[in-house]
Amino acid sequence: MDAAVKPATLNTEKAKALQAALAQIEKQFGKGTIMRLGEGEVIDDIDVVSTGSLGLDAALGVGGLPRGRVVEIYGPESSGKTTLTLQVISEMQKLGGTCAFIDAEHALDVQYAQKLGVNLQDLLISQPDTGEQALEIVDALVRSASVDLVVVDSVAALTPKAEIEGEMGDSLPGLQARLMSQALRKLTGTIKKNNTMVIFINQIRMKIGVMFGSPETTTGGNALKFYASVRLDIRRIGSIKKGEEVIGNETKVKVVKNKVSPPFKTAEFDILYGQGISREGEVIDMGVEAKVLEKSGSWYAYNGEKIGQGKDNAREFLKENPDLAVEIENKVREALGIPLLPVAEPVVAEAGKPAKKAKAAAPKDEE
Repeated sequence: MDAAVKPATLNTEKAKALQAALAQIEKQFGKGTIMRLGEGEVIDDIDVVSTGSLGLDAALGVGGLPRGRVVEIYGPESSGKTTLTLQVISEMQKLGGTCAFIDAEHALDVQYAQKLGVNLQDLLISQPDTGEQALEIVDALVRSASVDLVVVDSVAALTPKAEIEGEMGDSLPGLQARLMSQALRKLTGTIKKNNTMVIFINQIRMKIGVMFGSPETTTGGNALKFYASVRLDIRRIGSIKKGEEVIGNETKVKVVKNKVSPPFKTAEFDILYGQGISREGEVIDMGVEAKVLEKSGSWYAYNGEKIGQGKDNAREFLKENPDLAVEIENKVREALGIPLLPVAEPVVAEAGKPAKKAKAAAPKDEE
C-alpha cells in the first residue's frame, strides 16, 4: 500500500515544485516566457515565401523559404546565387513585404533586378564600408520589425574593420568568423520574434590537404552553418543554347540543410539571361513528370491539344497564354501538395463573337 502511495505523493510534490519554478520564471522574465506546448496556440503553420522556382518550392517541402529564419545560399561563381535571391525579393514584394539588400560586394545590377520583377522604388539598398557596419545595419533593420526580408551579398565580402585599416599581407586569423558568430548570436532571437527572413549569400573556398571527402567549404567560419534553418547549394550544370548562342544556364539546387522539412532534396530549373528563372520551363518539365502534360516525340500537349513542338516553343506558348500557364501550374502544385496560385477572372467574349482559342506554337521554320 505504502509503495503505491509514494509515487503519487512524489508526483504531487514535483508538480508543486514545477509550478513554483514556472511562477518564479514568469515573475522574473515576464508572462509567456515559458509555457506548455499543449496550452494555447503555440505551434503555428510555417509562414513561407516562394523562391520563384516551382521545383525548389517543392524540394523545400513547405512551399518556399521560411520567414523568421536564417537562410544561406552558396555556390561557385556565376551559378545563380544573386538571381535566386532577387527572385525571392520579387516574390516578397508581391506579398506587400518590405525588402532590403545589403550589397557588401558593391556589384548589384539594378537593371537586371528590375527585369526579374524587383520594384526598385520600394527596395532598400546599402553598400557598407566594413563588415561590422553591414551587420549593424542588418541588426537595426531586423529590430525595427518593419522589414520582411534582408539579403546580405555576400558573407565573403564582410571585411572586418581591422583588416581594412591594416596593410596588405597582415595576418588576422579568425576575425571574420568571430564577427559572424557574434552577429548571429545577437540576431537569431530578434529574427524569429519579428518574423524577418535573413538570407546570407556565401562563396566557396577550397580546404588545403583534404584527402577524403569534399575539399569545398564556405567562408565566414562555422557559425552560419549552425544558425541557418535552410542551406541551399546552387550549381550550374549545363548551358541552354538557341542555335550556337548560349541563352541561359541549366541550374541544380540541393537543399543541404532543412530544419522545417526533410533535407537533401534537389531541384533543377533553367535560368535565362536577362529573364531569371524560367517558370514556364519548370511548369513544362514538372507537368510531364506529374502527367498533367503529355509528351509525344517533340510535341507537348495539354488535355489532348498540342501546345508546342519542342520545349522552347511550348515555353513561348505558355508565356503568351498566362491563364493557361496558371491552370497547368496549379494542377502540378496540386499533385505536389503545394498551395495553389490565385486564378484570374475568365475573359468574357464580346456579344456575337466567340472567345479566341489559343493556337499551339509551331517551330519557326513551319510558321
